[in-house]
Amino acid sequence: MPASTEEASRNFSGLLDLIEAGETIRITRGNEPIAEVGPARRRTGADLEAALAAANLPALDQDLEEDIANALALVANEGTDPWAGA
Repeated sequence: MPASTEEASRNFSGLLDLIEAGETIRITRGNEPIAEVGPARRRTGADLEAALAAANLPALDQDLEEDIANALALVANEGTDPWAGA
């Protein structure tokens, strides 16, 4: 969906609603596209786990396996602050 810079500045909240609903907005200045804004891709620990499984990697050593498990735990707890209490 195209929107001029003027439309984008006047109706930014409305454009964000459209983006949240799945639309990609192309912002233009003088009929020239200058930006495209679309929905953010949410990534989860399951995405990482699936990517690692699909990569068909050789067996992991114990340290790397623990590092990956710790990374997955952090991503799975996206609502928490990993730096709290640091």
